[in-house]
Amino acid sequence: MATTYRCPQDGTRADVTSLTWCCPVCRGPWDLDFESAGPLRPGDLPGRVNSLWRYEEVLPLSSPATTLGEGRTPLVPLTGTVSAKLDFLMPTLSFKDRGAVMLAELARGLAPERVVADSSGNAGTAVAAYCARAALPCTVYVPEGTSPKKTEQIRAHGARLEIVPGDREATARAARTAADAPGTFYASHVFNPYFLHGTKTYVYELWEDLGGRLPDALAVPVGNGTLLLGAALATAELLAQGLIDTRPALIAVQAEAVSPLAAAFHAGAEDLLDVPAASPTLAEGIAIPRPPRARAILAAVRESGGTFLTVTEDQIRTAQLDLAARGFFVETTGVACWAAVGGWTDRSVVVPLCGAGLKTGLAA
Repeated sequence: MATTYRCPQDGTRADVTSLTWCCPVCRGPWDLDFESAGPLRPGDLPGRVNSLWRYEEVLPLSSPATTLGEGRTPLVPLTGTVSAKLDFLMPTLSFKDRGAVMLAELARGLAPERVVADSSGNAGTAVAAYCARAALPCTVYVPEGTSPKKTEQIRAHGARLEIVPGDREATARAARTAADAPGTFYASHVFNPYFLHGTKTYVYELWEDLGGRLPDALAVPVGNGTLLLGAALATAELLAQGLIDTRPALIAVQAEAVSPLAAAFHAGAEDLLDVPAASPTLAEGIAIPRPPRARAILAAVRESGGTFLTVTEDQIRTAQLDLAARGFFVETTGVACWAAVGGWTDRSVVVPLCGAGLKTGLAA
């Protein structure tokens, strides 16, 4: 079966060698249909490259020229039941490297005139770094108010930075307008499914490090849902390969100030409800009022037997200080899951520490 983009809403397909960044019928995000190279055999893993590319059988790309050694981050116990995966120990200091390397590797093969990305900071930084590695010209759109350390990092990698007045949605609209220009590859961590096949390696690493099993639950911070949807992909694949017996519950965490998915989930809705105006939040990386993959996110959480939790700004502040007291300096978005489930004692759960504290500093 040839690898193709497929619209989950209307079935429209497109070739992955095209620069068509969304479904031309409904303008929604793509899914990816591809056939894996074969089952992942645990006995084949020792001795392989110590990066996420060790899971080559289940990835849509191989033999990357753009790799920076991303992946294989440590798993560290925090309590008797809660462990943390240290995804801030990535080349650009956030988990977004998992997906960005896929986008840059895909773009390198397509040789576009330019690459465009939009971000609240971390995804844009990761795309800028991997485009630098691939020698691709890159422009990153960010909303005004993005943490200065993140914009500095984007500029350091040689990307052109476009600061957009307004919120995250205004930034996305500006980037999508630019993405429609001929010769442009839109390195969207939301619309391009290659990004999700990068983030799914988070779960493959957990499975390997836990000796061929997964915890009872996976807590994941959710804005656009790229880590959660990657986790859902991985757990489905591992189950289909007979490498796990049951899928863990997906515990989706949002900031109370911007929690459209949590509201829809607890109302029993299949899609977003009328979304109220977002309030400011310290968790800037998940402050997404209208995620384009909302239906898929809600379905994935329900199918896993999971739920949505929300955390307050005070809980975020407390969680950041608590983790720092344990030796982990994590940015404010990356502490949300610890704030939500750090006190759990009834089942095993893993939280991702998604970004380094140097990116935002301590919460005021």
